[in-house]
Amino acid sequence: MKRSEINLLVRDATALFQHHGWVLPPEPRWDVTDFGLGQWRKFGLVLVNLTDESEYCEKLMYAKEGMTTPAHCHARKTEDIISRNGVLRVQVWAGKPEHSAGKTVRVKINGVPQEIESGAFIDLHSGWRIKLTPGVYHEFLPISEECIIGEVSTANDDANDNFFVDTAIGRFPEINEDEPPIVRLISD
Repeated sequence: MKRSEINLLVRDATALFQHHGWVLPPEPRWDVTDFGLGQWRKFGLVLVNLTDESEYCEKLMYAKEGMTTPAHCHARKTEDIISRNGVLRVQVWAGKPEHSAGKTVRVKINGVPQEIESGAFIDLHSGWRIKLTPGVYHEFLPISEECIIGEVSTANDDANDNFFVDTAIGRFPEINEDEPPIVRLISD
């Protein structure tokens, strides 16, 4: 990813956060990724770690329409994914997608336990949330022009608790320094 692309996404995210009244903490911890695939418009996400403690984590995220967070699961982390603004499409599987056809997966949508077909799509409108437990594979992308996404979870371990279906995926991007950074990333 070019640093100029990272800077653009940080500016876009900041503008949308401010437009909707989200105030970031002093010296926020930014994370911008193309998942190592070099196609941020197709596979990308902007994250701000609002808090990252040993017991819990909160993130505010941003994505443009079409920017997918690829299918993955966590072995330890339980998380709520929340559409804070826009419409977020979440797809969930009971296990690895290629092995979960015909199965069901248990999730909570807006606090209501539901058993849904593995591979089903759930559209989260502004304010809606889905609770994902360890082992539930999930992928998400905005279907609105832009989306502010929240995450409230148990402890976060990006280095050791992200298991992507596509093994070519890396959690952090390789950066081409074509201009000076406007923020420091957690991977810098």
